[in-house]
Amino acid sequence: MKTFGKLLTAAIILCAVSSCKKEPVRVACMGDSITYGHGIADRDNDTYPAQLGKILGDKYDVRNFGVCGVTLMNGTDMPYSNEQAYRDALEFNPQIITLLLGTNDSKPYNWKDQEQFKTDAKAMIDELRSLPSNPEIWLMLPTPAMGHAWSIDDSIISAFVIPGLKEVAQQEGLPVIDLYTPFIGKGQYFPDTIHPTEQGDSVITDIIFNTIFK
Repeated sequence: MKTFGKLLTAAIILCAVSSCKKEPVRVACMGDSITYGHGIADRDNDTYPAQLGKILGDKYDVRNFGVCGVTLMNGTDMPYSNEQAYRDALEFNPQIITLLLGTNDSKPYNWKDQEQFKTDAKAMIDELRSLPSNPEIWLMLPTPAMGHAWSIDDSIISAFVIPGLKEVAQQEGLPVIDLYTPFIGKGQYFPDTIHPTEQGDSVITDIIFNTIFK
């Protein structure tokens, strides 16, 4: 009986310890093709969400919810809020969100609805804030467009998208991560003029890590 009692006590202690074990912090990297990792051969290892996950380790669950071509605005050719990846991100119920959108909004045929940009940004933020996890949301300013591939217009990004995101962040009380300024004049990281290489994603990873987690 004594042996049984000791085993029972040990089992109770083990169960208590296991129940106290913390679940990983859920991190959702939401965005367009720059988040998805367009042009990166080994997306499982070399995109910035993947690199961030490696740095953070087992205490964090970092997932990539990027979709190529998506926009922040709803009245465009491919709104992010209509995508399955967006719904998957909501279901993931993240505790930390990095949101990188706006590059595809700069396409002239999308930017014609520019008056909706800040309104739609606030609507998306409201939906993310309504999650049970009460997530910490970081708005990320897009990287520069080094050319006009896919009709993306850097003049619109710099003059309108970025100021719009900054204004929304200020009004909503959200922190901002600037990915535009660090890459000015560094076209070597963007061989197709829009999407960063693995090395470019390493720079993004370092910026995110040093801003949020360090």
